[in-house]
Amino acid sequence: MQTCLLPRRAAWLGATLGLLLALLLFAPARWLALALSSASANQVQLVNARGTVWSGQADLLLTGGAASRSQTALPQGLRWQLRPRWLARTPALGLRLHAPCCTHTPMDLSLRPHWGGVELRLGATSSRWPAELLSGLGTPWNTLRIEGWLTLQTDGLTLRWDQGRPQLQGALALQAIDLSSRLSTLRPLGSYRLDLRAAADGHTATLALHTLRGELDLQGSGQWVGGRLRFTGAAQAAPGRQAALENLLNIMGRREGARSVLTIG
Repeated sequence: MQTCLLPRRAAWLGATLGLLLALLLFAPARWLALALSSASANQVQLVNARGTVWSGQADLLLTGGAASRSQTALPQGLRWQLRPRWLARTPALGLRLHAPCCTHTPMDLSLRPHWGGVELRLGATSSRWPAELLSGLGTPWNTLRIEGWLTLQTDGLTLRWDQGRPQLQGALALQAIDLSSRLSTLRPLGSYRLDLRAAADGHTATLALHTLRGELDLQGSGQWVGGRLRFTGAAQAAPGRQAALENLLNIMGRREGARSVLTIG
């Protein structure tokens, strides 16, 4: 009797393993959409997700959260490929993201667990995104209603957690080109650049904001230390433009005479 049971158990075990493998390989893309929505408190959503967790596409929606009515969609949606890979001789998970509207080549990310933490790498990339997307995130973006373009460029950026302590390596540049806002009749307000650069030790990074051109002058600097950001900046209208920018300056920060002071942290 025992001999007859062995083939039967082997068949059940094989069927169970086969089912689990099929679920792993062909997990529907909507499972990824549900996970992302939950992790972001509904602020980042993949709508109309098609394909699988490993290879799919969806419409990307940004919202202000579950109780918010603000939302914006990325033109032409988003496509992804998720694959296991080897990184520094250890297993990792690789993600390639392609947005037809905004990325000439896919963005390449790697997530690698290690003893006591995890490491996230963003490969060299250059992309261009509509600034209007930010309005979907709710306050204060839905009040400012920024328009224009945001360009992101890096030769590589690595964020690493060791025993709960974050470390940053690399640099990143964000340019805001020909920005405008519904709070001002001036169009455009200007173009700006924000540089993030990590120190050699990985424990600190500097931030620098400056104006490339425009009627609204933005300047600022800050530091990222131990996972906390401290930033101080100022916004000021060009001579003769104070009246046209008064409402915007009042919203942006704390007024000190003609300036609006911006503080984070």
